[in-house]
Amino acid sequence: MQVHQVFDDHILLTPDQSRRADAWTIEHGTSALALMEAAGRAVAEIIVDYVGTPLEVGGEIIVLCGPGNNGGDGFVAARHLDEWGYPVRVISVGDDANLPTSAKKMAAQWKGPSTHVGEQPINGAAVIIDSLFGTGLNKTLEGPLAELIDQANDTDAFRLAVDMPSGLDALTGNILGTCFKADATVTFFHKKVGQQVAPGRFYCGGADHVHVADIGIPDAVLEDITPTYFANSPGLWSQAYPFPGPASHKYDRGHLLVLGGKEPTLGASRLASLAALRTGAGLVTLAASSETYAIQAGALDDVMVRRFDSAFGFIGMMSDPKINTVLLGPGAGVGEKTAELVMQATLKRRNMVLDADALTSLVGRIDVLASTENCEIVLTPHEGEFARLFPNLDYKGDRISAVRRAAGLSGCTVVLKGVSTVVASPDGRVSIASNAPSFLSVGGTGDVLSGMIGSLLAQGMPVFEAASAAVWLHGEAAMKAGRGMIASDMLPAIAKVLP
Repeated sequence: MQVHQVFDDHILLTPDQSRRADAWTIEHGTSALALMEAAGRAVAEIIVDYVGTPLEVGGEIIVLCGPGNNGGDGFVAARHLDEWGYPVRVISVGDDANLPTSAKKMAAQWKGPSTHVGEQPINGAAVIIDSLFGTGLNKTLEGPLAELIDQANDTDAFRLAVDMPSGLDALTGNILGTCFKADATVTFFHKKVGQQVAPGRFYCGGADHVHVADIGIPDAVLEDITPTYFANSPGLWSQAYPFPGPASHKYDRGHLLVLGGKEPTLGASRLASLAALRTGAGLVTLAASSETYAIQAGALDDVMVRRFDSAFGFIGMMSDPKINTVLLGPGAGVGEKTAELVMQATLKRRNMVLDADALTSLVGRIDVLASTENCEIVLTPHEGEFARLFPNLDYKGDRISAVRRAAGLSGCTVVLKGVSTVVASPDGRVSIASNAPSFLSVGGTGDVLSGMIGSLLAQGMPVFEAASAAVWLHGEAAMKAGRGMIASDMLPAIAKVLP
């Protein structure tokens, strides 16, 4: 048995958009019962793909059916599995007579064994299907339902969630008290935001075990609901990627100017410069002060190194019309001088990537960037820097909304680095990455990322797509470099993961 899957999987839906997609489909001629039947059958088919034949399953399949339409999907899955010869038992929440109309009809078709919460233990089950709440839950689970989920998590059963693990906020990815910890999840039409962002994605079985089933919702609905949340993958940005043509030369590939660092962090600006070249920039110039010029020039063969000793000298470099993008921050030092250089770069109307010390130097005055015209600016804070830049935005409570709001307030594309790196545009679009390995969190890797973003921006890639592509490629390069990597190991790995 094979479920038709949706492969345009960079689109993410909010709970409200999911409801609107269902409603639109029903309004245009597909019955609610048909959608529920297709959803439940898809769940049953994917269970079979995991556990094999009835003789192989090795025990009872328990379906936890909730009080809404998600419970109706569970009744359908139970019926199909029973018809195919699997031992199935339903545990339902509340009175089936109080179910919504479609779910009630599906419950009526279930003729197998059925109990209610707390009547029989679930230990010994081979498979547990969570069809309790889906995307609609927005409050903490307590009492018998929380105990039921805890019992399910404590078993050795294979656990599968229908649409969304119960206890997981489908919008924020946060855990609402206790949460069903799924080994796999079956969702419908498109993935949900909470399945992409940590910690939620760790409760869904991982990226390779979130299955998107086509249940008959047409793509035409996307024109009505206009998605703005996306999983960061090549499907999101590959059409905008700056592939070189057969007649391309270095001046077609952009010229990035990097502000050199100070001791003891001279390596930060070198890493950023080399990462920019590896990502395809035609030219990269590192601006170094007289005291560091000899060190930087001696360490860099492929990057042009120019001397400067004052803000005036750096501004003079920016007057070169071939320099279209400036990277400020890695190892630059915190203070008025760095802040002044940022301000001068905005007056020169150069695209900018602001990282590290440049961000800290702008604390309390980030709003000045919102009035910048005719250039694109990318901010790349880690969580501590984000908290200092935007102290009134709660990234811990709702990471995605906080970054989205920060982009709107600053007028900049904001890249909040972390386990789930979020890229937000002032126009409301958001991408969420999930491909970065845990061993990426080592000093210097943020400098590599800022160089990669600057490179793609210099090559003419649109800013949201450039930041998203760099974040994804950064994660892939870390995977290629492997465990035990240090930041410089990523540089040769970049070339191996470019499209």
